[in-house]
Amino acid sequence: MPEAGRVFFGPPGEEALSASLLCVGFWTDKGLCDEQTAFFLGKLHGKQVALFGTAGFGGDQGYFDSILARTKTQLPADNILLPGFMCQGKMQPAVRERYEAMLRQSPGDKRMTDMIENFDRALTHPNQADIARLREWAAALPL
Repeated sequence: MPEAGRVFFGPPGEEALSASLLCVGFWTDKGLCDEQTAFFLGKLHGKQVALFGTAGFGGDQGYFDSILARTKTQLPADNILLPGFMCQGKMQPAVRERYEAMLRQSPGDKRMTDMIENFDRALTHPNQADIARLREWAAALPL
């Protein structure tokens, strides 16, 4: 059992800063964690930090790794970064609408067709398999 104050479960905020181990969840915005998470990460000092996030453009571990690497740069150097976790997540309906508009401008554009198909796949994520992988990841953390 972790000692009191060692692990905090909840939203980013002042109370979370008292924990020594933080599992910080985020959604991806333009290949990086969202702005609120980036701000919070910048406030952390002397912590163990495990990042986990969702990205609409899922399915490619290389892309997930690049998001974690860019997000890591938001942490001050005196923190210890633990292994991270990423999975596919949903996107806003406006994203699909933008892709459809681009496809109307360039009918038959394979890239746009692929992006629309990815958007549709993302609607079911995070799914039960993602949650199972997340649980495995969390169980391996040094709590």
